[in-house]
Amino acid sequence: MIKVLIADDHTVVRQGLKQILSADNQMSVVAEAANGHEVLRALEQAKVDVLILDVTMPGRNGLEVLKEVKRMYSALPVLVLSMHPEDQFAIRMLRAGASGYITKESAPEELVEALRKVCSGGKYVSPQLAERLAVFIEDDNTRALHERLSDREFEILRMLALGKTVTEVADELLLSVKTVSTYRSRVLEKMKMTTNAELTRYALQSGLIN
Repeated sequence: MIKVLIADDHTVVRQGLKQILSADNQMSVVAEAANGHEVLRALEQAKVDVLILDVTMPGRNGLEVLKEVKRMYSALPVLVLSMHPEDQFAIRMLRAGASGYITKESAPEELVEALRKVCSGGKYVSPQLAERLAVFIEDDNTRALHERLSDREFEILRMLALGKTVTEVADELLLSVKTVSTYRSRVLEKMKMTTNAELTRYALQSGLIN
């Protein structure tokens, strides 16, 4: 029996995933979580074989949670299930230790197949993502501007694009205002932009924010 922990901040999504997995007699959802804190608490309390992790959750985002999970439970397979297109977050999540990445538009059969593969020690990506990964490895010049950012820079880009001030970003990430201002300057330089409005427009057009 494959014991699954589902981490998603939407109750409807969790219920839908449970319904899909309940049709397979070799899978059982043993725990649920709506945010990063609940993920870590559930892992302490329940024995699970795989974690299904959403990218966008309140508080600590999925990337931060993934890094913490892999630090504490390095052998635990993590399948990222996201509403975001593969080319926006997948590479970053896979580099952080995810065993697979599929979108919420995927068919139920693909979800089950992905879970089986990562639980057997494999990696799961779509053919389209596999091709994207090959290009990413081969040629840095073909990467989108945001793909050249560090994980922290990428996180701050998204927060600024959502309209948060430097002070709000600093408070949320427990950083100094000076540090966030430095990150902002780096992001703008790497993105070849000068204002937060440009960042917002780019993030919307690229599907980095909703």
